[in-house]
Amino acid sequence: MKILIAATKTCPHRPSLEKLFQEAWLPYKVNYFEDHPEIFEKYQLKHSPLLIVDEKVASVGMPEIAIINDLRAKIRDISEIRTPKRDRNHMIPKNIGTEPDLVEVDTTWGSIQSIKAAQSVHTVGELEVYQHHMKGLPIIDARKPDTSDGVTIPGSKNIPYDELVGRMDELDESNPSIFFCNGPQCPQSSTAIKNLLDAGYPANRILYYRGGMHDWITLGLPLQKI
Repeated sequence: MKILIAATKTCPHRPSLEKLFQEAWLPYKVNYFEDHPEIFEKYQLKHSPLLIVDEKVASVGMPEIAIINDLRAKIRDISEIRTPKRDRNHMIPKNIGTEPDLVEVDTTWGSIQSIKAAQSVHTVGELEVYQHHMKGLPIIDARKPDTSDGVTIPGSKNIPYDELVGRMDELDESNPSIFFCNGPQCPQSSTAIKNLLDAGYPANRILYYRGGMHDWITLGLPLQKI
């Protein structure tokens, strides 16, 4: 659902309307008539504000609260209230210029995953991943190679999520393995875990690092080139 507020730059109602959308957790974009004359050309309306939903005029002037509530009711998934996806995105946080300790994060891609990949599988964080690694225990990078950007968590082994069931014999038979992918909005490791469970792999040998590369890199933790 795409929500657009069209208004003049001096419109006294626009701030109040924006506040309503923010409080309702509704994503929206603001375009000013002065900068976008094509809006008037398309809709032949220059009332301010003008509420446009999915390219159709939903309200002229300040909308009734019932309209806001109706829009809220249409949201079915948390991903729908995120910043709209960019035309070109990147899954892996990237360094900004020559600054090794600053990274640029793309917040728009993917679909937000549950904190638990499955009810019977324990979710872990960075400290647990570090301790797991220090004990020499297995960490599985479940990403497909074309989504890795050439870096991974040190000591991890790459087995793409769609190959894991056929390669279960490569997993540790005595110790749990940590599975990760590109982060909280990446479905690769959670899909891998669900596939393994469906294939009969024991849940007590699976740990889910939901934070993945997104959280690992933004916390300044070490990387390994693939």
